[in-house]
Amino acid sequence: MARLAVDIGGTFTDIALELGDGRLETSKVPTTPRSPEKGVMDGVMLALDQAGISAGDVTSVIHGTTLATNALIERKGATTALICTDGFRDTLRLAYENRYDQYELWLDKPEPIVPRFLTYPVVERLDVRGQVLRPLDESMVAPIAVALKAEGVEAVAIGLLHAYANPDHERRVRDLLLAEQPDLLVTLSSEVCPEMREYERLTTATCNAYVQPLMARYLRALDRELQAAGVGGPMLMMTSGGGVCALETAIRFPIRLVESGPSGGAILAASVAAERGEHEVLSYDMGGTTAKICLIDDATPQTARTFEIARAARFTKGSGLPVRIPVIEMIEIGAGGGSIARIDNLGRITVGPDSAGSEPGPTCYGRGGTDATVTDADLALGRLSPDGFADGRMTLDQDAACQAIARNVADSLELDSASGALGISEVIDETMANAARVHAVERGKDLRKRTMIAFGGAGPLHACRMAEKLQIPRVVIPNNPGVGSAVGFLRAPIAYEVVRSRYMTLSTFEPEAASDVLDQLAAEARTVVREGAPDAELFERRSCFMRYLGQGHEIEVTVSDGPLEPGESELLHAAYDAEYTRLFSRSVPGMDIEILGWKLVVATASPQQDDVAVATTDHQAEPASTRVMVDPRVGSGAQAPVFNRSALEPGARFAGPCVVTEGQTTTVVTGGYNGRIDGFGHIVLERREEAQP
Repeated sequence: MARLAVDIGGTFTDIALELGDGRLETSKVPTTPRSPEKGVMDGVMLALDQAGISAGDVTSVIHGTTLATNALIERKGATTALICTDGFRDTLRLAYENRYDQYELWLDKPEPIVPRFLTYPVVERLDVRGQVLRPLDESMVAPIAVALKAEGVEAVAIGLLHAYANPDHERRVRDLLLAEQPDLLVTLSSEVCPEMREYERLTTATCNAYVQPLMARYLRALDRELQAAGVGGPMLMMTSGGGVCALETAIRFPIRLVESGPSGGAILAASVAAERGEHEVLSYDMGGTTAKICLIDDATPQTARTFEIARAARFTKGSGLPVRIPVIEMIEIGAGGGSIARIDNLGRITVGPDSAGSEPGPTCYGRGGTDATVTDADLALGRLSPDGFADGRMTLDQDAACQAIARNVADSLELDSASGALGISEVIDETMANAARVHAVERGKDLRKRTMIAFGGAGPLHACRMAEKLQIPRVVIPNNPGVGSAVGFLRAPIAYEVVRSRYMTLSTFEPEAASDVLDQLAAEARTVVREGAPDAELFERRSCFMRYLGQGHEIEVTVSDGPLEPGESELLHAAYDAEYTRLFSRSVPGMDIEILGWKLVVATASPQQDDVAVATTDHQAEPASTRVMVDPRVGSGAQAPVFNRSALEPGARFAGPCVVTEGQTTTVVTGGYNGRIDGFGHIVLERREEAQP
């Protein structure tokens, strides 16, 4: 029996097939943007053929996709309306009532997903505790249904004031709408984001509604394709928070899928960190379109409750649409193998964030592309073999790559194509290194103490040089790095997280009310997890979000299991003071503490990994061949040994500069690092003493 993982990226679709005996078969095929399921099926059938098994032997399919994210960024979702409380029609446009850049005169703010003319108010009002101040005027709903049909609206978000405390009015509006328009897809803010802070709740609800028709059509079409091919078992979806959920849950809440692919990579990095006993890790995932960077401590990726989509000012915080969903915290930048290089108005080389994607792709693919990309530069620098790309199923055109670099970059700077390629590579490496520095500094972390775990189709190509720039002493390239996120899907538990606002203070703590909220969350989360794991043992993690009275942001604190007793307030107070002291080196005595919301996660156990380190005997690796490669530390080309990873046994050692090739990617080792194969089969690169900064 086998499990299948599918990760659709902007350039390639990755497949990982885990067999019952622990073997892993992988495949990598170009993404088919016009019909993503075609690329998926091509990759699935290739992996099944390589494994020598039939589709019926597959017990489950775990899928992650960037389709929801791309639809939001490119504004290619459904025609969507919003129904709100009378008097709050402009909440989406008012946003935070601030400027993310105080000194930019021509500031561009992200446009709301729903235009004002499709925002419909209804008369009703609840207070902060959910008590009815003004009953719902039901007579207003039928005319809205007529207007929605006239405007061709496919999806509706309903976001009423304080609905997180009492969802009755939202549910009643939904029922009245569906009575008039049964084909509408309706999102309730009280279901997708039952938390205070109206703006984030409305953006989350509208974004969910906006992508729901597209995602529902795609996911059901892919499910039909898999069933028609004879693939057995259910299709499960990877979520942004690092868990797996059932298909129907993903269709109801597609907003939870916006970072599903990258989260799989973070799960892989955390698994490798635990395996090797690495306590402080920088996860680095570079694909064809983007690069993702995540901090992992004690084998646990950092998480967040808010994520910004479609930033108007690239990576400037506050310039995007905030959605409140569970998400593994990472920074994602437009830096991938397909990122396009050009000369800007100041005569500088710039790379990205736009990408050549898979159609037409980099010039060296020979599919009609004419731009110079990072992959073209890697090929021109000797890092890639023209004949060994994508498991040998693609032949790259090195001459065309050099011509594209000369035409788009080098000629303008009066350089040869090799120097232009090195310039492209150095710019993209510095862009990624700078993003990692900023991400770490904002969180008070020192990258010089961390181990980098690098994967993705282009990650191993650039990891060593990026580590040099960041002064990182060790780089680990795990097994099957070219399809790392897909492998991470196979290591993720089936899990679901629910958060709900319920305000109280520790001085007025209500243990029965808090227990009631947690019981409701547990029932909701267990129902969702049981859809994907009917018989598995389930585990719960409970926490709440607390702050000193009057503060603006909360800290998450663990809540004990079982019914909450009156003495729980003292336990929470001590836990909060301890966590606050850990973060800020002191607490504030004598201050009352607020609880704004409660969180509960229900999960199965993570799939067991049987990997055991084997005993190693140090020996010098024998290269399979040599090739001319440009070492960026030197800036000129020289003969470098080429090692075949499949021929390297644990304990094999080699020194940079060199290249380690495998089916779906290539590891470039610069002159400042030595390499070895550890007992798990991972490539471990250690900085040489003479290369110390």
